[in-house]
Amino acid sequence: MGRLVIVAGTDTGIGKTWVSCRIGEALYAHGVDARGVKLVETGTPIEPSPDEDGVLLARATRQAFPVAALRRYRTPVAAAEAADREGVPLDLSKVEAEVLAIAEAAELTLVEGAGGLFAPLTWKRNLLDVARRHGAPVLVVGADRLGTINHTLLTLAMLDLSGCTCLGVVLNRLPGTPSDDVSVGTNLRQLQRLRPDLPMAETAVEGWVETVVGWVRSGR
Repeated sequence: MGRLVIVAGTDTGIGKTWVSCRIGEALYAHGVDARGVKLVETGTPIEPSPDEDGVLLARATRQAFPVAALRRYRTPVAAAEAADREGVPLDLSKVEAEVLAIAEAAELTLVEGAGGLFAPLTWKRNLLDVARRHGAPVLVVGADRLGTINHTLLTLAMLDLSGCTCLGVVLNRLPGTPSDDVSVGTNLRQLQRLRPDLPMAETAVEGWVETVVGWVRSGR
């Protein structure tokens, strides 16, 4: 089986999928047989749409399957709540088995959750549980904006406590970030001072994706 890499955000709406797609495209360009898998996606229409996270991930690596998130729910809330509201339970063990089957045919599989590490996939399990269960390293994606230091450090602390390997941190410069946010462009430097043990990159710096692909391919 090829390697699994978990891509975890520090929050929702921080560009986790965008970062994953850029990594997937770079892996494809390097001739790596990679897959991009979204475990579960909420707030989806009945049929997969071109702008869904799972669809974008599949397109990035040019994979034939899966072409969308493995489980999709209409309601735009946490996966566990969406499953309750729609009366369609999420059997995470079955989803994980599907991921492992997909990974059997690939060199490397990027596995993206929904929201942050503790966002409930079910009422008993989350993305951190998935990473621990499969011994998969985690790539942390945060937003380059005010508040990201606390969110990122909390995420890293939970990975440390859980014994999970962190491949590194990517800070994503989001479009529409308020111009008066003076933390932008300095957050990475502050995080590096606080966690000098971890490699870090920011998407505003040219060449970031090649740097991160190096972490992903080598396991750091």
